[in-house]
Amino acid sequence: MLKRIKGFMKYDNRTKLLLLETFFVLGWARILKSITFAKVAPFLGERSAETPDYVNERNRSKLNEISKAIAIMSHHTLWESRCLVQAMAAMNMLKRRKIESTLYMGMAKDEQGALIAHAWLRSGSCYVTGSEGMERFTVVGTFANNVSNKRMEGEVNGS
Repeated sequence: MLKRIKGFMKYDNRTKLLLLETFFVLGWARILKSITFAKVAPFLGERSAETPDYVNERNRSKLNEISKAIAIMSHHTLWESRCLVQAMAAMNMLKRRKIESTLYMGMAKDEQGALIAHAWLRSGSCYVTGSEGMERFTVVGTFANNVSNKRMEGEVNGS
């Protein structure tokens, strides 16, 4: 534990704040994952839609920072923070920064023939989370988080 604290302390204050934000947003996303997907889906964005695949160059550094923060903090949570949790957390972080993104959900069969699922997040031409292995999966759902779309807020109220 002391080693982790020392590792965290080596970052500059801006990075520490980003990592703390990431930790809490991963927690929020994990809670959402435990709720019935039908109740969560409306908050992910426009179903069966995608955002443009070009990157606004002024957003590229933010996308890289968020991608790295998600990758780092997902290994340090007390809960499971795998692909769907990471994608939902990153989508939320991008929305707060008014950056569009598309969440993809895919299915494939593993070596034994069992169905497996994967989720990843794209913003412009950049894959923010889940890009490793995504080519193996057939996309079965997309959710576009357009900046003007007000549907993805931090609350799920059952409506």
